[in-house]
Amino acid sequence: MKNAFIRLTGKSYLLVLILMLWFTSSYAKITRIEVTSTLPYKNGKVFGQAGSYQQIKGYAYGEIDPANPLNSIIQDIKLAPKNSEGMVEYVSEFIILCPAEKLKSNGLLFMSLPNRGNAFGADEVLLKRGYTVLWCAWQGDVLPGDGRLTMKVPVATENGKEISGLLRTEFSIANPVNTLNLSSGVFTGFTHHSYETVSLDNKNLTLTIRIREGDPKIIINNSDWAFSDCTSLPFPGTPSSTNISLKAGFDPNYIYELVYKAKNPLVLGLGFAAIRDITSLMKRDINSLMKKDITSLMEKDGTQKMNPDFTSDLNVIPIKATIIQGVSQCSNFIRTFLDLGFNQDEEGKKVFDGVNAHIGTRRISLNIRFGRPGGGGMQHEEHLFPVNLPPFTWDNRLDAVSGTTGGILASCSKTNTCPLIMQTLTSTEYWQSRASLTHTESDGTKDLPVPENVRIYLINGTEHSPMSIVDPLTGFNTNNNPVNPTLRALLIALEKWVIKGTLPPESAYPTLAKSTLVQADKTDFQWPAIPGIPFKGLVNNPPLLDFGRNFSARDLSGELQEPPEILKDKRYIVLVPKVDSDGNEEGGIQNIAIRVPVGTYTGWSLRKKGYGEGDLASLNGMFIPFKLTRAERLAAGDPRLSLEERYTGIDAYTEALKKACEDLVKAGFLLEEDVIPEIENAKRNYPHL
Repeated sequence: MKNAFIRLTGKSYLLVLILMLWFTSSYAKITRIEVTSTLPYKNGKVFGQAGSYQQIKGYAYGEIDPANPLNSIIQDIKLAPKNSEGMVEYVSEFIILCPAEKLKSNGLLFMSLPNRGNAFGADEVLLKRGYTVLWCAWQGDVLPGDGRLTMKVPVATENGKEISGLLRTEFSIANPVNTLNLSSGVFTGFTHHSYETVSLDNKNLTLTIRIREGDPKIIINNSDWAFSDCTSLPFPGTPSSTNISLKAGFDPNYIYELVYKAKNPLVLGLGFAAIRDITSLMKRDINSLMKKDITSLMEKDGTQKMNPDFTSDLNVIPIKATIIQGVSQCSNFIRTFLDLGFNQDEEGKKVFDGVNAHIGTRRISLNIRFGRPGGGGMQHEEHLFPVNLPPFTWDNRLDAVSGTTGGILASCSKTNTCPLIMQTLTSTEYWQSRASLTHTESDGTKDLPVPENVRIYLINGTEHSPMSIVDPLTGFNTNNNPVNPTLRALLIALEKWVIKGTLPPESAYPTLAKSTLVQADKTDFQWPAIPGIPFKGLVNNPPLLDFGRNFSARDLSGELQEPPEILKDKRYIVLVPKVDSDGNEEGGIQNIAIRVPVGTYTGWSLRKKGYGEGDLASLNGMFIPFKLTRAERLAAGDPRLSLEERYTGIDAYTEALKKACEDLVKAGFLLEEDVIPEIENAKRNYPHL
């Protein structure tokens, strides 16, 4: 591979990115990089042999040719305003972390996709290995604030006139409130752009209410709600084209649904191009492109003034390979990015060499008119959102339920631009995101082969985002079984797979063949009868939906007909990991919390009364501790062995932990450096201490 270069100053520990690149108009391009700050990362903290890091923040100005076939899939790209050269422009905010000393870089560019604009901190274990980490905004409807990375995209118009269309939105909250943004989905709240209503008059619109997803919808009187803001004034408040207010207030027990006429759709699909083009830029050999007078260019723009001898003392960091990681929503972004062919840049080259698609098994509603990529598509919340549509599998095959032929890797397979992929999962994705459909037939009767360039790993007994709180929706403790130690080991295995060709551990996930993948009913699932823990075998299994003739379900692109037609005779069979007599999962990677348990760890939980009782509780699971003694468990009627029946004491528990860690290190699912922290963390959870 021909190396690309990031050029950096080596003076006074200040690194200034100089990527003023000018390409021919036939290619998409980053036309300008504006650097807003360069600072020592974490006050110059040293990360092992990689040394200290520098943090560079700025804006990437890009433009794409709407006539290029690789860009034409972007929804409404031909209706976006164009510059004098016929290009469509965008601006993306970015952050780069790179070693201060060039020779300490390992040559790997690690794209960490911001989740709803949030750039979560880099894993220090990766920094110690010399990674260059890049965050780049891709979601054009994220609002600025609280450090969120934002992207500016144009509004589509038709012959200079506003575009409008029907938009269906749901509101499901955790705490009572009188006013919501029209974009206030379960994950978007007040941090996302709201599509304005065409009219403040609600007389021809319908707002409905229901407790559970499957309940009949009850119409709310139009005089009891308004397009308004009641944060300062009582209902009906101040008229607003982007807010909705309810006279009685919004109640956490209900799902509210509104279909209204919205206007001014954003060209959100440009987010795919932004990630493609900034990464392609970083991989290029830019030495030959640095022909212009950088000093004069920067001074003319006014964004960064350079010393005349700036180019005489440069550090150069070679980019040998690229990996992208997407977590949750961003994993869905990656799957759609690959599906729509964006891993091929406009010169026909592969963009990302490796992919970690973590805790997301769907696609994302980014390339849709009036798209809302922050939406959920879960069992209770935004159930009929346009994200749970085939194809689900990585390879190209027929989906028998929908009749769709396709696969996430179908496009890149045609152009030889498919990356090496690790799909990493928690238990929650099987209950809430149909994870089984990525590796089984749509009717749940047969395991499917996984492509050679794909690994699938389930980290048994984990929830979507492990934490330790009492969930207000359920009243139970959430699941704090950690994911990061396993994920960290797998990321380094992915690095070695990409750079050295070293094969990672074989896939580890539940299958029908091994009887570790079952239906979530009492007969097959065999959930233990733990006192006080409700179980009803509920999984998220939306019906097949028809969003009308102007929408391509295969490409998850186009214009939505709202509400969609529900094809009730078309149902998928969603399967979940089997559990043992403790209620802990089998058939994946069992970390030390599952191998040496102190309780039951689930990826699912049910809502309590007052919060949509009986439906699945968002993305949270449960931790249900074992009783301390045999007498206590017998008195409670708990079928699970107590701690004293499992371990003779803390010493025996510790020895079991050490053995479990040893086995995990040998299998490649735990790093040596994480052994002691993992054991100490587990011991803190032991009730005796």
